[in-house]
Amino acid sequence: MNEQVEATLQDQLLKILFAEGLGDGLANIAQLLMNAAMLIERENHIGAGPYQRGVARNGHANGFKSRTFQTAIGALQLAVPQVRNSDTTFRTSLLEKGSRSDRALKSAIATLYVQGVSTRRVTKVMEDLCGFEVSSGQVSNLNKQLDEEFAKWRSRPLPEIRYLILDATYYKVRIAGTVRDCATLKAIGISRDDGKRMILGVSCALSEAEIHWREFLVALKDRGIGIPDIIVSDAHSGLKAALRAALRAACNSSPWQRCQFHLQQNAGHLVTKQELKSLIASQIAAIFNAESRPHAEERLRVFLQTWREKQPKLVAWAEENLPAGFTVFDLPEAHRKKLRTSNACETLNSQIKRRTRVVGLFPSEESLQRLVTAVLVEISEAWESGKSYLKPQN
Repeated sequence: MNEQVEATLQDQLLKILFAEGLGDGLANIAQLLMNAAMLIERENHIGAGPYQRGVARNGHANGFKSRTFQTAIGALQLAVPQVRNSDTTFRTSLLEKGSRSDRALKSAIATLYVQGVSTRRVTKVMEDLCGFEVSSGQVSNLNKQLDEEFAKWRSRPLPEIRYLILDATYYKVRIAGTVRDCATLKAIGISRDDGKRMILGVSCALSEAEIHWREFLVALKDRGIGIPDIIVSDAHSGLKAALRAALRAACNSSPWQRCQFHLQQNAGHLVTKQELKSLIASQIAAIFNAESRPHAEERLRVFLQTWREKQPKLVAWAEENLPAGFTVFDLPEAHRKKLRTSNACETLNSQIKRRTRVVGLFPSEESLQRLVTAVLVEISEAWESGKSYLKPQN
């Protein structure tokens, strides 16, 4: 019964991770996993690890041979380990015709992604892949390699960005035996050269405090994003303070566009009568849909005058906050619709949650960041190799 449940769960994971059409990012991880598994297999054949001495060893490592291995997720460029001075010929079972390695490989990657690369959980799947016992130390070493690959992506040099979109979402993480909400910060950039989107980075921490956002933004700046023409985000206090601290020089020429969608949501919370919510929402939408900034400012003036006596708290808030949503009027008209809100990040959040809902509760911040990074690598590669998001304009 346990085997049946495990197989069913495995099939569900595979359906989630593979049926939706994963890209080159997954193939790269599969390649890393296969290469690591073959190294483990060679160690077991020889009877000793690298630089280990022993009278009972069966041969010596003799470099690698390149080979292309076709799988359901693409062609993998593998480094097949070689052995010399062995009593028996070494052939990796992973590449034998008719082996289970392709499906086992998918299962292992599914577990790596969905379960956060927990050493205890991955060991059994790796044993299925290799066909023999795998030590926790060997799995931990593979986990380290995986994290190193993702860390390289998160710290890669970046091109100059014309538009910067920032957002955060929360996931449940177990910290010291307690379930906590962990903030996942994300940045989307639109290239100045070709108008394509890319995911610039991701960072996980226990809050959206100013210091977390500041460190994240400083890293983006150091990696080369330059001075964006506009920064789009919600008005979280930690983020606003971080923008002032981390991008102070840039902000002199990088106006801030407050997300119009969040502004409308916030306004709705201040309407005191339920029957007025729909009417007021449509009027605020009309302000944001104006042809130009002067038209928007005139519609805002009329709105404030209309509701000043009946909805004083709403009017006081709107007078101070709604103009922060007008910055987009300074952009080329063809660019405004896609930069008036941070919905690009909201859509990204929904894609991540489709992949993470199976987990429910992450065992650590590291496991959350690992899985989210894996998903974002795939999405960003598709964006960067696809069509332009916005047509570049001078």
